[in-house]
Amino acid sequence: MFLITCPYCGPRDQSEFSNAGEAHIARPTNGEELSDEQWADFVFLRTNPKGLFAERWVHTAGCRRFFNMLRNTATDEILAVYRIGEPRPQVTTAGPVTPSGEAPIGSGNDAVKVMRPGEGTE
Repeated sequence: MFLITCPYCGPRDQSEFSNAGEAHIARPTNGEELSDEQWADFVFLRTNPKGLFAERWVHTAGCRRFFNMLRNTATDEILAVYRIGEPRPQVTTAGPVTPSGEAPIGSGNDAVKVMRPGEGTE
């Protein structure tokens, strides 16, 4: 459990919120012209990075408003919370390093070779 600061209500327990997926997804304006494959891409395919990620959340047990959050998906560190329509804040984070030293990409499975940022790019 961790605290999430709703931009409208202030800090609350995570149990009051629901994740609504990736933030800053543009809905197609020409929906009737899209193929089934293009609709499937829009509905189901999202980025899934290990590290800094912009997410949309909703305060389901509170004000019921949506907002955006920048979170490190590897450590659950919340780097910024901002209202819908506000520009994405510029934040800096020290890569997706986890407390256990998991690989910067991949499943985090201990059987996978541990890589540090920049390794394996030679």
